[in-house]
Amino acid sequence: MTAVASGSAPTAGVLALQGGVAEHARMLEGLGAEVVLVRRERDLVGPEGARLDAIVLPGGESSTQDRLLRLLDLGEPLRAAIEGGMPVLGTCAGLILLAREVLDPAPGQRSLGLLDVAVRRNAFGAQLVSAEAEFAVEAAGVEGLGEGGAVRGALIRAPEIASLGPGARTIVAHDGHVLGATAADPAAAGEPGRPARLGRVTGISFHPELSGDPAFHRALLAHTR
Repeated sequence: MTAVASGSAPTAGVLALQGGVAEHARMLEGLGAEVVLVRRERDLVGPEGARLDAIVLPGGESSTQDRLLRLLDLGEPLRAAIEGGMPVLGTCAGLILLAREVLDPAPGQRSLGLLDVAVRRNAFGAQLVSAEAEFAVEAAGVEGLGEGGAVRGALIRAPEIASLGPGARTIVAHDGHVLGATAADPAAAGEPGRPARLGRVTGISFHPELSGDPAFHRALLAHTR
């Protein structure tokens, strides 16, 4: 997939069907991106081809987002754009949408099957059981605002990654839970002895946008250069 940016600001989309859209949009704008709120296929692609350089799938209610993707005939165009090489970051519900398998889906719930992980929804209980923490990230170029470059984020009714297939690797493990994974991309291998960079498909359980930490969004936009 050819990036649409031409030496100017990258164009980043935020899936805007439900959930925490505004916080992601503000963070991307703060990093210099032009932001498009994605609600229809025409927001993704047009007669001229791709209209976005990257996209964020936000937190919210994953089964509602899945239902709206299908209702609006947006699921398959979104899948095709990501399979075509568009970098994507999914947070919380966005991780669930990206997953190969949802172990405890709502009735009729599906996922995009783009990240080789199996996830469990609401692994950390009700919304009242929420917490902010710092998460060490095993990925080159992801330098957060926390101690030692950890990324600050909030866990809110968060999913966890129950298992990974060969197409994904763990990037965040916290208190015995796997909370982040990225595509195992040979092109992102980096230097010997250093963690690999993020692949083009990344999902995390927590919300860095709510804690004001731009590390993952910055790494997402780095794929557009």
